[in-house]
Amino acid sequence: MKKGTLTVKAAALVIWALLLFAPFLFQDVRQIEVAARIAVFIVLVASYDLLIGYTGIVSFAHTMFFGVGAYGVAIALKHMGAGWGPVLLGTAGGVVVTALLAVAIGLLSLRVKAIFFAMITLAAASVVLVLASQLSGITGGEDGMTYKVPELFKPATKLFTDEAGKVVRLWGVQMNGKLAAYYFVFVIAAVLFWAMLRIVGSPLGTVLKAIRENEGRAEGIGYRVVAYRTAVFVIAAVTAALAGSAYALWLKYTGPETVLSFGIMIDILLMVVIGGMGTMWGAVIGATALVMAQYYLRDLMEVAAGATAELPLLPELLNPERWLLWLGIIFILLVYFFPAGIAGTIIDKGDRKAGA
Repeated sequence: MKKGTLTVKAAALVIWALLLFAPFLFQDVRQIEVAARIAVFIVLVASYDLLIGYTGIVSFAHTMFFGVGAYGVAIALKHMGAGWGPVLLGTAGGVVVTALLAVAIGLLSLRVKAIFFAMITLAAASVVLVLASQLSGITGGEDGMTYKVPELFKPATKLFTDEAGKVVRLWGVQMNGKLAAYYFVFVIAAVLFWAMLRIVGSPLGTVLKAIRENEGRAEGIGYRVVAYRTAVFVIAAVTAALAGSAYALWLKYTGPETVLSFGIMIDILLMVVIGGMGTMWGAVIGATALVMAQYYLRDLMEVAAGATAELPLLPELLNPERWLLWLGIIFILLVYFFPAGIAGTIIDKGDRKAGA
C-alpha cells in the first residue's frame, strides 16, 4: 500500500477509534452529541461521494432521502407509540419510499445532461421540504415532532446494575440508555460505511469509475450505463435513509430544518470537497473537520478574542459572532492548499513520491 493512502486510512481509523470510545473519552453531553453527528454525517458524505465522486452524478436530493428515512421512524413512533415494532416498520417504510423515489428520479432523469439532472433533484427535494412543512397533521409541519423511543434508549434505563440496584459505572460513565443510543448510532454508521467500502472495492466500483471517466466508452464496451447509474443512485439513497432513521432515534425529534433543509445539503457538499471526492476515507476526514468547526470554532474564537483583548483590531476580527466568516476563510484556504481535498491531496502526493 502506498504511503499517501496508508496515511489517510490511518487518520480515518483513528477518527473511528475516537468515535468508538467517545462516551468514555468525552463525557460532556455536547461532546457526545458532536460524536453522534459526526458518525451520521460520515455515512451521509460517503453515500453522496458514491454518487459524485465515484460515478460523476451531481444530485441535490440527498437530504430528501435522509429526511424520508428520519420521518419514517418519527411518524411511526409518534402515531404507534414507543417500541421496536414501530422502529422497524418506520425504517422499512422510509427505505421503501426512498427506493421508489430514487428509481423514479433515476429512470426519468439520468438520461439527461448533468446540469438538468441536478436541477430535477433540487426540485424534487424542494417539493418534499414543502410537503413536510405543510402536512402538519402527519409530519408536525414547521414545528416538527417529538416522540418517545424504545425503553432501551431512554436515559433512565439501567443497562447494568450492582447489588444495590444502582446503575453500574465504567470509567465514570453510567451504563444507561443514553450510552445504548449512542452505540446504536455508531454501529449503524460503521456497518453502512463498511458496506460502501465493499461496494467501491468490488467490480461494481470499477464500473462506476469507468462511467465517471468516460460514459460513452463504458456504454460502448457493453455496460448499461443508465442501469448502473440508477442502481448506484438507489444504493446511495437507501443508505442516506438508513442514516436518517438512526439519527431520528438519537434526536427524539424530527423537523424540516433538522433533516430536510438545504443547509444540510450544503454541509454535505462542503464535507465531500474538504475530504476529497472519490475516496471513502476522505468522507471520514471531511465530516469530522466540518462538524468540529461548526461546534467549536466559535468557542475557540471567543477564547482567542479574550486573549488578545489588549491588542488593537484583533478582538474585533476574532469576535465569535464572525465565526461564519472565518469558517469561509478556512474553507477557501483548504481548497487552495488541498485542491483535491485533504485525503485526495495526501494520497496524490504520497503516490507521486512513491512512483518517483
